[in-house]
Amino acid sequence: MQQGTGFLTPRQRRLAWLGFLLAAAQAPVAAKLVADSSWLFSLVVALMVATVIIADDATRRQPADARSSD
Repeated sequence: MQQGTGFLTPRQRRLAWLGFLLAAAQAPVAAKLVADSSWLFSLVVALMVATVIIADDATRRQPADARSSD
């Protein structure tokens, strides 16, 4: 049984992780420095990127033959 490949290329996956880490790290810094709630945007972006990474992980963990029948 072979592991399938995700919809992200390895380069896109690395960039997604980098984007997630940067957005997640920027949110608390912005919350400390900015008086309004605009730091929530960074948090939402980090959550959206994390959702894409999780979906790619789920696709990668499916056997290759299970996805080809869909």
